[in-house]
Amino acid sequence: MYENTFPNKRFKITAEFLKKHISSDSKILDLGIENPFSKIMKNMSYHVQNTQGEDLDLDTSTIVNSDADVVTAFEIFEHLLSPFNVLQSINANKLVASVPLRLWFSPAYRSKTDMWDRHYHEFEDWQFDWLLEKTGWKIIDRKKWTNPTKKLGLRPILRWFTPRYYIVYAERV
Repeated sequence: MYENTFPNKRFKITAEFLKKHISSDSKILDLGIENPFSKIMKNMSYHVQNTQGEDLDLDTSTIVNSDADVVTAFEIFEHLLSPFNVLQSINANKLVASVPLRLWFSPAYRSKTDMWDRHYHEFEDWQFDWLLEKTGWKIIDRKKWTNPTKKLGLRPILRWFTPRYYIVYAERV
């Protein structure tokens, strides 16, 4: 997935944000299959278990049955038809989640070859905040950042100024 575009900046900011809010002895359920960032979390001394690729829109049993202290969801909710149900089913009292923000100058992302690599939602920050609040979460901290590219054109220039990612730390109300 990251053959030519490893997201160093995104992973660095995400790791710093996680470290700021979650102690390294925490037990984490990371939504999504094991990936390069879940390996980074393990190297940071977190105890990480990932979901196994089940369709979380249809099967939240791993989430419901988890005894994790924290749930992380890094660029997961935009792929779900119903992130509302997933967020409600979390038993942990802490959540660290990030989403790509909707870019007004670019259509929603959709891979033509991988049906899992599509964005059903691309959130504005207020929409993601509202989703969290409606599912019983209180946002404690948040951060946005840009994702510039080294390409030429109007869209690449706009990416230098327009925030692309949004991360929150929330606690169950």
